Amino acid sequence: MKAIDAEVLAGYNAGIEKDRLRSGLGLIEFERTKEILGQALPPAPAVIYDVGGGYGEYSFWLAECGYDAYLFDISETHIDMATERSKGCACPLKGIEIADARSIGQPSESADAILLFGPMYHIVEYGERQLCLGECLRLLKPGGLLFTAAITRYATLLWATAEYGQGNSLLDENAFFEMVEHEIKTGHHIKSPESSYRGMGRSYFHLPDELEREIEAAGFVGTDIRGVIGPAWLAPDIDGAWADEARRDSLMRVARLCEKEGSIMGLSTHLLSVSSKKR
Repeated sequence: MKAIDAEVLAGYNAGIEKDRLRSGLGLIEFERTKEILGQALPPAPAVIYDVGGGYGEYSFWLAECGYDAYLFDISETHIDMATERSKGCACPLKGIEIADARSIGQPSESADAILLFGPMYHIVEYGERQLCLGECLRLLKPGGLLFTAAITRYATLLWATAEYGQGNSLLDENAFFEMVEHEIKTGHHIKSPESSYRGMGRSYFHLPDELEREIEAAGFVGTDIRGVIGPAWLAPDIDGAWADEARRDSLMRVARLCEKEGSIMGLSTHLLSVSSKKR
């Protein structure tokens, strides 16, 4: 197995993921993802593996909902954070382990559902992503569900455009344009040393139909792709809107309305697929 990008892992070990889902577009991503999970997951108690689950935002929520939740992540910092949080927690996780998403030390057919919310964009080679998906297929019980997150091809360009002129002048850089042109054409997000862009390290970004093909090539069936955020993230001052119940509901309605509209699905920045293992 090939290692993920050293810069990506160093960033996670430095704690950059902490509270990402607690502000800005992360607020919409978190709430909408929980909503989709709530609609599709089997009733609790069921065994859920959160593979590549960071420090356990979704794992702890699932535990609070009555599920037997297990967290696996490659970052030692994330696992330390989750272990500390789980101490004395009213709804502790059933397991917390450092693990690579391509090799999870659990028995075959031991999970009712798996969340795969990071590995598909941090494992940059197709064959390695197939190893990851194959491991999920092994772990799931017949009929078990796989929830897979991906970042869309246009995410970096959309973000830079939305932030343009607000302390962000990336669109004025030829090196940045060359970077995003390459990732839109190939899916490979590779930071340019000549650009002032300081965002995500080496990653792979998907088109919606490409994500579906990859998942089903690994043996899954019935893949249903959703645009998690839709255009709702373009609203100014998401944090302010989120503090108001009526305005928060309006943003959620926008995301729901556009979640399966193929013509603008790439505008969502994040995709979420629901697939199943054959019975």
